[in-house]
Amino acid sequence: MPESTYKIIELVGTSKESWEMAAANAVASAAESLRDLRIAEVVELDLHLKDGKIEFYRARIKVSFKYEGHLHQH
Repeated sequence: MPESTYKIIELVGTSKESWEMAAANAVASAAESLRDLRIAEVVELDLHLKDGKIEFYRARIKVSFKYEGHLHQH
């Protein structure tokens, strides 16, 4: 199997329903513009509050995808 390189980006997804949906929304957004997604790691969960109540859930994720650019070797 040939060696591969993967790039990792960080995204924040939101949802009024749950952290799971917030993470799923972030992955869906990434899938619209990135190909060959491999791994999505949830790195942080938090809540956005308004007037002492949960307004929406936020999930910060790291998404990896196959890097197809050219790396310079030194």
